Amino acid sequence: MLRTNGQDPASDAAARVVVAVVGPTATGKSDLAIELALRLAERDGAQGEVVNADAFQLYRGMDVGTAKVPVAERRGVAHHQLDVIDPSEEASVAAFQREARADVARVLERGARPVVAGGSGLYVRALLDHIDFPPTDPDVRAALERRAEQEGTRVLHDELTRRDPQAAASIGPGNTKRIVRALEVIEITGEPFSAHLPLQEYVLPTVQIGLDHDRAALDARVEARVERMWRDGLVDEVRTLRERGMGRTASRAVGYAEVLAMLDGEIDEATAQESTVVATRRLTRRQMGWFGRDPRIVWLDAQAPDVVEQALDVVARADAGALDPVDVTVPVRRTLGS
Repeated sequence: MLRTNGQDPASDAAARVVVAVVGPTATGKSDLAIELALRLAERDGAQGEVVNADAFQLYRGMDVGTAKVPVAERRGVAHHQLDVIDPSEEASVAAFQREARADVARVLERGARPVVAGGSGLYVRALLDHIDFPPTDPDVRAALERRAEQEGTRVLHDELTRRDPQAAASIGPGNTKRIVRALEVIEITGEPFSAHLPLQEYVLPTVQIGLDHDRAALDARVEARVERMWRDGLVDEVRTLRERGMGRTASRAVGYAEVLAMLDGEIDEATAQESTVVATRRLTRRQMGWFGRDPRIVWLDAQAPDVVEQALDVVARADAGALDPVDVTVPVRRTLGS
């Protein structure tokens, strides 16, 4: 392993920050994470390892629709938190937090660099930040889900506004899953859901690199990505997964929900593909809204020809303790957040 300033390798490893590549879907996070894992090896003396923080890439068999990088294209870089649960199971952010943090710890123990990559905001925060997860109660949750179906999500959001205005303000009125979870926590603990929201405080020294993209160009990338997924066999993938059994969460993933509706005869294939494009574009806006509220993220232009070199510079400055995310010198547009 490389030595720096005459220090021993263990001291070098302790000085390395965890790197996280975040941002909207289709901005190239996976490719940059792999490139950083390889290029940082020249500095660290040990190849980096990628830790996935995309909720749906946790599922086995959900490959095409989640744009999971095939093993043959990972360029020898180890990946963690991919293909760890079956689509019939419900993903748990608390379980992810426990397992992903263990992966990060093991990577650091090996003297390697953890490179977190993902666009699922809550999963990224759960891994990187101090956040605790209140208990769950399947009966309480089931009752709330029935109410959402019978009375409508808006009614539950109005109730959340009365019981916890701060939580309601941070959760969109159409986000049934989060509204149900917030009310479940209030019911179980007797405390506001907002009391359990994460702090913007890293568990380990970390630098987050956000990939921004011109909105029109990103919309075009989304459309091309969906077309590629259709060519690569998304419909067959969903058909196979449905035969094996898909849980509530997996079946609601963008692309999978639309193909399932097509297979059930509710819409035709052209509509399913176009609906997937629309839903993916909507997802990118939500993701940017989430990540755009975190002032610690250093934003880079995903289209810049030297984006890898810029990212390496950000990491070097973070390692040296000389990085102020609010006063970066790299060009940043933040167009999606505007």
